[in-house]
Amino acid sequence: MKSAIKIGTTGETTFFVEPTHCIEFATDGMPAVLSTPNLVGILERTARQAIAPFLAADERSVGVELDLRHLAPSPLGARVTATARVIGVTGRFVDFQIEARDEHELIVRGVHQRAVVNVAGFTKRVQRKAR
Repeated sequence: MKSAIKIGTTGETTFFVEPTHCIEFATDGMPAVLSTPNLVGILERTARQAIAPFLAADERSVGVELDLRHLAPSPLGARVTATARVIGVTGRFVDFQIEARDEHELIVRGVHQRAVVNVAGFTKRVQRKAR
């Protein structure tokens, strides 16, 4: 790491729920709503981008743990803001409090952990498995 990751560092992503973000089974009266897998991807990206400025050029962060509760639906067209805040750093592991809100309420809350990895070392590990 080029500098120590600071507790309290926060990332934020705001987006509008589009058809590509919605559940696949929005048929037969089931409304189109933001899917949990898409929301997870956005929360992880928000956390990754929050700590990117602290990493060296040859480092990235990868998700290693996620514990969340998807509390409420967000319909197609809703404006959603995802937030990831660093709550702990232990060696190469970074813990985040994550949440997302739409215009009406909190829709997801949880914790997420990322590990800082060296790209070359990570690539070698993946290549060994791919053989």
